[in-house]
Amino acid sequence: VQLQACGGGLVQAGGSLRLSCEASGRTFSSYTMGWFRQAPGKEREFVSAISWSGSTRYYADSVKGRFTISRDNAKNTVYLQMNSLKPEDTAIYYCAAGKVMATSSKLYDYWGQGTQVTVSS
Repeated sequence: VQLQACGGGLVQAGGSLRLSCEASGRTFSSYTMGWFRQAPGKEREFVSAISWSGSTRYYADSVKGRFTISRDNAKNTVYLQMNSLKPEDTAIYYCAAGKVMATSSKLYDYWGQGTQVTVSS
């Protein structure tokens, strides 16, 4: 599985962005998809995950109520809608694919290249 993330950019605090991650391969619909982020000088952290069917979603406490993860298996794409963005959301955002629902990056097998999100105050 190859993953290509896009949709990052520069936005003011309170604004919105939608990240997309398109996967190659016929088995996309069998994978859990996750979003992680890494800010400068910090470790990569979990943001959100969605099960293969879309019926189960996990969110980090820091983004709950502001971010929404979704997927379209027909388009091999997972999305992260980010609303009410804060400066502390600034990071490189990565999408990942794995076989289990998990918040640990160690349990994801495939990673996209990352897309930069910068939120100005």
